[in-house]
Amino acid sequence: MGLADLVARELDAVRQRSLLLTDTLSEGQLCTQASPLMSPLVWDLAHVGNYEDQWLVHALGTGAAGRSELDDLYDAFRHPRATRSGLALLPPDGARRYIAAVRARVLDLLDRVSLDDDRPLLRDGFVYRMVIQHEHQHDETMLATRQIMAAPPLLLSSAGCSRDSAGGASSSREVVVPGGQVTIGADADPWAYDNERPAHVVEVAPFAVDTALVTNGAYIDFIEAGGYDELRWWSDDGWKWRQKAALAHPEFWRHEPGGWVLRRFDRWIPVDRDEPVQHVCWYEAEAFAAWSGRRLPTEAEWELAAAGASVDGANVGQRGDGPMPATDAGISACGVRQMIGDAWEWTSSTFAPYPGFASFPYREYSEVFFG
Repeated sequence: MGLADLVARELDAVRQRSLLLTDTLSEGQLCTQASPLMSPLVWDLAHVGNYEDQWLVHALGTGAAGRSELDDLYDAFRHPRATRSGLALLPPDGARRYIAAVRARVLDLLDRVSLDDDRPLLRDGFVYRMVIQHEHQHDETMLATRQIMAAPPLLLSSAGCSRDSAGGASSSREVVVPGGQVTIGADADPWAYDNERPAHVVEVAPFAVDTALVTNGAYIDFIEAGGYDELRWWSDDGWKWRQKAALAHPEFWRHEPGGWVLRRFDRWIPVDRDEPVQHVCWYEAEAFAAWSGRRLPTEAEWELAAAGASVDGANVGQRGDGPMPATDAGISACGVRQMIGDAWEWTSSTFAPYPGFASFPYREYSEVFFG
């Protein structure tokens, strides 16, 4: 498959995901702001099309942006999320027509664009990959919004994921990683982001790491041991957050006479003690680690522990509406499981530029988030 064909296929796949996330909701649901932390879904839908228009049409010098009057309206930095419900947004049908028209123009131009161009934007199709990943990122944001608004769950694949162990994982609670030099970041991958560049070597001391993600069962032990009420497990900033948030358990959990339950999209279900815990913030993760006599890994330690992890059997591509219980899926070379898919994982490292970092193709893509 040629690069242009690959780009067209990936553009179509991510668009199908965006439409699935939005077409199953009513106009009212799409236009309602479920949380000041999230945009109305109809804003995300039109924004991905506007971003595509600016980068795959206008920025490549293949024509003016299709509807330049929308550029300000869908500029994420001019309009914080909390304010977007007050904007004169395109209605759902108008947003769908707009992104379809942009896509038709992009595909027409793709046939005439040289992906062997020496310009950094076009070299090896970088700008197309950036746009595709940008839409995937908004799809993930839209999925989180569906959770907040208690919308019905949906799957991208009827096949789902195997919930059986694949065999071969370490049965011990932890493994010792010998440490050494680890290369962080990328140079050779033409589609790597600026925040993933440049590749550089980091020296890592030997460390021990759990072989599985923290489970709901382990987190329940923390809750029921009074972990949310004991200052000694929390950092100063964490305790301030704890008091302000007034939470005594993860978001979307509650305790009923029969035990703990959680809301997954629009359904309240019993907490599966074997699933990885979700919807805990960095402060909660830090406090749990302190309570359990452990700590969060650094970025470099996590990279070393994850090295060699396979996507085989992993819950990726939204094939399940929740994480799998601990299995051997996504096992790494050193025996750590579920390193791919299922859940985001916290580290102790700040999101910061690598040595030699250079913004590309614009500062707001990564640089403004460092710190």
